[in-house]
Amino acid sequence: MSGFELAIVWVGWVLAGASPGPATLGIAATSMSEGRQQGVAFALGILAGGAFWGITAALGMGALMLSYGWLFATIKYAGAAYLLYLAIRSLRSAFTVNTIDEGAVAKGSRVAAFKKGALVHLTNPKAILSWGAVFSIILPPSAPGAHIAGMFAFLYTGGILVFIGYAYLFSTPKAVSIYRDARRWFELAFAALFGAASLKILTVRTE
Repeated sequence: MSGFELAIVWVGWVLAGASPGPATLGIAATSMSEGRQQGVAFALGILAGGAFWGITAALGMGALMLSYGWLFATIKYAGAAYLLYLAIRSLRSAFTVNTIDEGAVAKGSRVAAFKKGALVHLTNPKAILSWGAVFSIILPPSAPGAHIAGMFAFLYTGGILVFIGYAYLFSTPKAVSIYRDARRWFELAFAALFGAASLKILTVRTE
């Protein structure tokens, strides 16, 4: 995979992570309601949960796919279907009234916020499906451990950027106002990108 293709994968991963969901909406709501430091604590919990699923997928994905060829195809098509679902959801959301979920606020101590963030991601099927799909789509079943670890680290930087970035951005009233005003355009862009990614997964050759 060329450097340009890797850059596209990274950008797509960042956009997928930044799309509205339990993690991003929870960080945004917490940062707006409880302040930046509380939002960062919540985001660190999200990152801890993401690291757990990413490492779990990295450790087991290659061996499983070598043993069961059908698993590779299953994860590939499941990933494509999930991206298509995200595209449809984003398209529908673009034409509905939608506000940030205030019920997702993590109150209490920063330790409590961290724990809540970790629990949100550990119980989020998007996390394990995303990591499993990206490893099976981008890397061949015979990829060495060093390549898998490198891909994990490469993509994990995108998660840090997104989740910590959300905590910083949504602790400023200006950013919240901009997001609310431009939310429809964000959702339309997400719909187009997710749809294109789904089509690419269905047609890409990973041998």
